[in-house]
Amino acid sequence: MTEWPLHDAKNRFSAVVTAAVAGEPQRVTRHGKPAVVVISVGEYERLRRLEGATAPSFAELLLSMPDGGADIERLEVAPRPVEL
Repeated sequence: MTEWPLHDAKNRFSAVVTAAVAGEPQRVTRHGKPAVVVISVGEYERLRRLEGATAPSFAELLLSMPDGGADIERLEVAPRPVEL
């Protein structure tokens, strides 16, 4: 990702936009710190669609796993001795 100081990004805005439209996000800094990222409309819309998508939580995934109706056989084992 190309990084532009704000002053340079303003002076070369056309180049910033051209690169973003070509699929390369452009980071603009203010006082040496990241301020904004310029991206294409297509990438922005893709990110908005992802934001609206809902994914199940890990717990929901675990609870939705089929158990196959089978009982799990448990082994009879002695606990390990505790060392003090």
